[in-house]
Amino acid sequence: MPIIYNGKNIVLAKNLRKRSTPQEKHLWYDFLKNYEVKFQRQKAIGEYIVDFYCPSLKIAIEIDGNQHYSKEGIEKDKIRTEEINKQGIQIIRIPNKQIDKDFTWVCGYLDAEINKVKSSKQ
Repeated sequence: MPIIYNGKNIVLAKNLRKRSTPQEKHLWYDFLKNYEVKFQRQKAIGEYIVDFYCPSLKIAIEIDGNQHYSKEGIEKDKIRTEEINKQGIQIIRIPNKQIDKDFTWVCGYLDAEINKVKSSKQ
């Protein structure tokens, strides 16, 4: 089943790709771009845009900055996650600070989580 998205978000997603954060660029160019399963950057899903999306495994990776940890940010993320999960997509969240602090750990963690999903789908 194809994912549902708001077509108006396509232009916004393209602009977000051009203005990626340093952490998004680091994760993309130094890990996900050449990962064994294909990921897309800034993918429109439902009414939202996720940072990275793997269509074959239905995994979204979100890189969370400080705004995600406020009371309002936490509530918005909860709603966003619920809506995206309704399409059968699992979200993995990584804080910006973790990418800056221990990129090797982040790559290992993502690899383990992705492989868990791959194993469950075989």
